[in-house]
Amino acid sequence: LSQFMDQNNPLSEVTHKRRVSALGPGGLTRERAGFEVRDVHTTHYGRVCPIETPEGPNIGLINSLAVYARTNRYGFLETPYRKVVDGRVTDEVEYLSAIEEGNYVIAQANAEIDEKGSLADELVSCRHQNEFTMLSRDRVQYMDVSPKQIVSVAASLIPFLEHDDANRALMGSNMQRQAVPTLRAEKPLVGTGMERIVASDSGSALTAPP
Repeated sequence: LSQFMDQNNPLSEVTHKRRVSALGPGGLTRERAGFEVRDVHTTHYGRVCPIETPEGPNIGLINSLAVYARTNRYGFLETPYRKVVDGRVTDEVEYLSAIEEGNYVIAQANAEIDEKGSLADELVSCRHQNEFTMLSRDRVQYMDVSPKQIVSVAASLIPFLEHDDANRALMGSNMQRQAVPTLRAEKPLVGTGMERIVASDSGSALTAPP
């Protein structure tokens, strides 16, 4: 697929480069794609954003890569996890594909950790074989790297996203890409910390090395 890059603002550039499409040569057509193909799937976790997608005939067929997602050499999407050994969270990060992920017990990023770096609670909320469950901390093998790893760059710019209705978050993600840059920009009162990363990664802002 070849398109002219959307250069409305820095976010629209970054998002356009991180687009994932089920259409095109060898793919689906809008008319043939059913509800099952368009719906959010458990394997999207940390790889494809469950929020950012167009409204209309392309819904669910055109998606956005999650913040930390990457493609491996075989073309599969991978997402990073921190390794957990005997209930202790290490700094070792491993990228897993959806196929590999199903074999492991994975804790959430906001699981409580004590000062020694171990999981504080006896029972931890985990994902195992695409199911959410509560398991003993000794059984945990990996842990999410960040709560924002499940969403795209645009969705991660929405403050207090977890309190929003999914439909409104979808509209907010899409409308941010249509914002016109102003001559005298003002700093927002509330941010998520992703603003600087988007501005620098888009290449539209020149920055001096630290």
